[in-house]
Amino acid sequence: MDRSGTKGTATAIRYALLIFSLAVVLIPVYVLIITSFKGSAEADPSRTWFLPEVWQTANWQRAWDALAAPIGRTFMLVIPSSIISAMLGSMNGFVLSRWRFPGANIIFTLILFGMFIPYQAVMIPLMKMVLTMGLPNGIPTLILAHVVYGIPITTLIFRNYYESVPQELIEASRVDGAGMLRTYFSVVLPISIPSFVVVLIWQFTSAWNDFLFALFLTNTETGPVTLSLNNLAHGSIMADYGASMAGALLASAPTLIVYILLGKYFVGGLMSGSVKG
Repeated sequence: MDRSGTKGTATAIRYALLIFSLAVVLIPVYVLIITSFKGSAEADPSRTWFLPEVWQTANWQRAWDALAAPIGRTFMLVIPSSIISAMLGSMNGFVLSRWRFPGANIIFTLILFGMFIPYQAVMIPLMKMVLTMGLPNGIPTLILAHVVYGIPITTLIFRNYYESVPQELIEASRVDGAGMLRTYFSVVLPISIPSFVVVLIWQFTSAWNDFLFALFLTNTETGPVTLSLNNLAHGSIMADYGASMAGALLASAPTLIVYILLGKYFVGGLMSGSVKG
């Protein structure tokens, strides 16, 4: 009975903590949703927690008018940058995990250093390089920045995954006469789907939520949705809380949908390379 009571108490505490954590996460979402349907008179900090007396959709229309084009440009950014950085990281990870050469560990360590350099530290040299090369402000330059800055994390994920691929599979391809490129494209790449899911979700989210690179390398006319959302929230003397909240929900919807649809594959992909064998 004592054990049963102790177990029941522990279970109750765990559920209480989970419910509390869920409430902490959902409270901001609740505020976002109800404020997005409030009129200007009701969208006031003093009435944050109250439901709207009159539900309106004008905020959503204003937010969509302001963010429709930037959302399209953001898709033009995140899709190629995610795919390119994933492919480069996959090739790097394969070479560094299976084709040993002098200095391979040093090169891998140097690549990983890129993960620990904050965005703020590279902005000034990045801007000087962009100006020196004559690159225009816009999505193509932003794609290049995200591809380069995404290589360290994508290389790490793929290298760890390829370390778990049986060596016998690689040796069998060599026996059949396949070289490095043939082994990669015909044998390794088809079994890399779990890691590609992880990397694509990671890079998609990182590029979609980026603000600092976008601030330096683009503007509100040529940049992604984060810049336009910032302009929507602070572009007038009196803050338009309703449109800002609706805009925040619109801007976050794609990443939310990606995680809802692919979340279980994301966790599975992360775990797939955790055990070697």
